[in-house]
Amino acid sequence: MAFRLITTALAVALLSGCAKAPEKPVPFAAAAPNTASPAAVATPAIAADDNLNAVAWSQTAIEHDLIYLQTYRDAEARLLPAMHDAKWDALSKTDRVQAFKNLPPAVILDIDETVLDNSPYQARVIKSGGEFNEADWAAWCKETQARALPGAVEFTRFAASHGIAVIYISNRAKDLDQVTLLNLRKAGLPVSGPQAFLGLGTIVENCEQAGSEKGCRRQLVSRHYRVLMQFGDQLGDFLDIPANTMAARRQIVEPYLPWIGTRWFVLPNPTYGSWEPALFNNDYSSARELRRKQKLDALRYQ
Repeated sequence: MAFRLITTALAVALLSGCAKAPEKPVPFAAAAPNTASPAAVATPAIAADDNLNAVAWSQTAIEHDLIYLQTYRDAEARLLPAMHDAKWDALSKTDRVQAFKNLPPAVILDIDETVLDNSPYQARVIKSGGEFNEADWAAWCKETQARALPGAVEFTRFAASHGIAVIYISNRAKDLDQVTLLNLRKAGLPVSGPQAFLGLGTIVENCEQAGSEKGCRRQLVSRHYRVLMQFGDQLGDFLDIPANTMAARRQIVEPYLPWIGTRWFVLPNPTYGSWEPALFNNDYSSARELRRKQKLDALRYQ
């Protein structure tokens, strides 16, 4: 959330999430034509905030917490059998650049909205009526107050206690490395050292990083570990996304669907992510209202 550093490219996408539904929706097929004159149509006094329901759900719904607990508990139950299966590896063919035979085991986790909860930052953005910006995001990170998400501490400690390296790959900016490590430790998550954290500033020899994609860093891990599992709230936490369209995103993950829930564990994030700009042609420079209209146009009504 995921974050991972949310790059400038994804920054403007942050505020939009699930649009708030009407309190009493009318079934689409049964909707009566609007016969009121334009002057008689009421104008809402307060504009809807697309991210309000998403953040409220993330912070208050017990279902949110149960999904995280369910995911991490299921992963924990599968972890040791995976470790004892010599043929088990959770890196894609592209990311696995070195044979994993005889390499020590590891798990890879994204940070934001995967192990750390940044919903208080989202709530502040909603209250201010603004959008994501790098300065406010960095200030929040430097507070080191993000809490661990349900089940994350227990799972990562279980992995570490069995000699499985816990590696965090994040897109947070390089100047946030130390505060991120501090926050992880304060939240109770195991951090074996700086080498266990691969931020956006990580340089990987013989690999050209494309934007904020994580492929090079996963390849770096592949040189030293057999990866048993990966965890994230974005498709980019598992695969690089060469074309960020709805159709391309589905196509690229299709070969790995059998890995979902066994090697790859996907967590919910309705507040931001690369799924959102895919709805408005990745045009981050377009006006906020235009982006919102394009997301409305993408909705299905039957």
